[in-house]
Amino acid sequence: MVSGYAFPNALLQHALPDLDKLSISIQHLEEKRDHMVRALREIGYQVHHPEGTFYLLPKSPWIDDMAFVRLLMEYKIYCLPGSVAELPGYFRISLTANDAMIDRSLSGFARAFERARKHQPLRARMR
Repeated sequence: MVSGYAFPNALLQHALPDLDKLSISIQHLEEKRDHMVRALREIGYQVHHPEGTFYLLPKSPWIDDMAFVRLLMEYKIYCLPGSVAELPGYFRISLTANDAMIDRSLSGFARAFERARKHQPLRARMR
């Protein structure tokens, strides 16, 4: 196929060296994944260990994943409720945050989990 869509235009070709510097380190992403999975499991979350993605999908401790994500927001942790992505009962964490943000989030994940175990939202029950 020969068209303007098959090859980068001149402007993009000039930008490639700068874009290459923005490449994601797969090894670092795997280290963040391993760190988060281990930490979340130690807290008590049920979470898979993905092989090829930069998201984690822990099981929400409440049936109402929207309510649990709102609880996480109280600890300045912003996640996507699973029901938005047709995965009710889960929530999505992006591993693209920097290391400091991930480390700061762990105490919030722990406090939210403990609070969820002790208190149920008005419309949902614990799993």
